[in-house]
Amino acid sequence: MKKNEYGLFTTVGMIVGVVIGSGIFFKSDNILVATNGSIALGVLLFCIAAIGIVFGSLTISELAARSSKAGGIITYAEESYNKSIACALGWFHTFLYYPTIIAVVSWVSGIYICMLFGFNSTLEIQILIGLFIMTITYIMNILSAKLGGIFQNASTIIKIIPLIVIAIAGTLFGETSTVILSDITSMKSFGWIAAIAPIAFSFDGWIMATSIGHEVKDSKRNLPKALVMAPLFILVIYLLYFVGISMYIGTETIMNLGDAHVALVANNLFGPFGAKIILTFVVISILGAVNGVIMGHTRLPYSLAIRGMFPKYKTFSKVNDKIGMPVQSSVIAFLISLIWLLAHYIILKSKILNNSDISEISITINYLLYIILYFKVFKMGISGEIKGLWRGKLNPILATVGSLIILAGSIQNSLFWVYASISLSVLIAAILFWKYQEKNINIE
Repeated sequence: MKKNEYGLFTTVGMIVGVVIGSGIFFKSDNILVATNGSIALGVLLFCIAAIGIVFGSLTISELAARSSKAGGIITYAEESYNKSIACALGWFHTFLYYPTIIAVVSWVSGIYICMLFGFNSTLEIQILIGLFIMTITYIMNILSAKLGGIFQNASTIIKIIPLIVIAIAGTLFGETSTVILSDITSMKSFGWIAAIAPIAFSFDGWIMATSIGHEVKDSKRNLPKALVMAPLFILVIYLLYFVGISMYIGTETIMNLGDAHVALVANNLFGPFGAKIILTFVVISILGAVNGVIMGHTRLPYSLAIRGMFPKYKTFSKVNDKIGMPVQSSVIAFLISLIWLLAHYIILKSKILNNSDISEISITINYLLYIILYFKVFKMGISGEIKGLWRGKLNPILATVGSLIILAGSIQNSLFWVYASISLSVLIAAILFWKYQEKNINIE
């Protein structure tokens, strides 16, 4: 594959672009519902959930600084442990984690495009628009890695605008007292812990930059930098937006309107025309999130295939010389996402999941799997391979605590064990596949 396609800014842009996408816009109401309308409690939970991403990024950056091979987390698992664990993590990301997020975020782009253009916002229309967006984005990334990177940079800059505008508006025109009042009784019961799951979704995606690590200029230096810079920036932006929008229109309005509350805020601030501009920024923001996840997903079958960890690995390990992209890998990644988009439609139509979606199937388990890598960094800290109390010991400990906090919140979901069973099935299937495969192939 072509090397050095992406610089530090694009890598930071990918993390910010994936994490700040649809989550903060369409999960704010879920968070307030879980906290019984408590803004202060929501802020506290944002900070608690941020432990997972901030210290997780700091910890993973230690492994990223030591390798520039294709595969990101697959490489880290292979070099830290063995090929079985690497294959399990790779399959989990390829078949479950990435495509479920792509399906959900593509669908959300359909929701906001319907708002922007005044389309009849039926589930079918939303899904069809999402399908179109998903297809075009895969094609763009297949044809040009550089074009995907350019779009990521542009969308990252644009998506910050509505968040900052709404944050400022809330601070200037909102009711400051609402942040403090009515929050005192919210912690008497522990139902608010369930808010950690949608917050985890809002923060999720930072690990995806590692999948393009081998294409980042001076990756051993720039990728760790990006993994540290982006999460801190994201936390600040999230807190400003969440407080601002909650103060401006009130928590009850947000909970009652659901995803439509963003359009109301934009209309109140700027009128119908201004609202269209803000919604345009929001749509671009979400498209940037779709693009960022797809940038990572297109490389995953290839990263597995070069290790013999994918069916028909000889086919999917090929790279097109003209465009420098693994076309077959990208096509199979698209087909996997397509299947999950269909599953998402069926689940939404049948209303199987309450205040949840298919992306939550894998997000919590993903954080648990990170603990394997955090432990490796901790061992390196104990042995002295990583110097310093923070880098080699406290960072992985706090990252692990962050993952366990997210687990505690997700267990509140009645479907958690169903999600865990699906995730475990994929992991076991991957290990069994590799046990069979390693007897029949010879890949250096």
